[in-house]
Amino acid sequence: MMDGGYGMGGGGLVLMLVFAALIVIPFWRLLPRFGIPNWVSLVAIIPLGALILLWVMAFRDKLDGGRG
Repeated sequence: MMDGGYGMGGGGLVLMLVFAALIVIPFWRLLPRFGIPNWVSLVAIIPLGALILLWVMAFRDKLDGGRG
């Protein structure tokens, strides 16, 4: 029976996992370059967490006192 698009069928769950992987994997590779542990990339699953991580990466040199 049709659920009106509000339920999470098997296809919706797979789509969410693919979307989460597409967000987490780039953060997983980039964060160590900024001196942040890999596991912090899991915060990117939450949309506000991804935005905060982008801000931290953008201004990391300012936070470290102008390293490099």
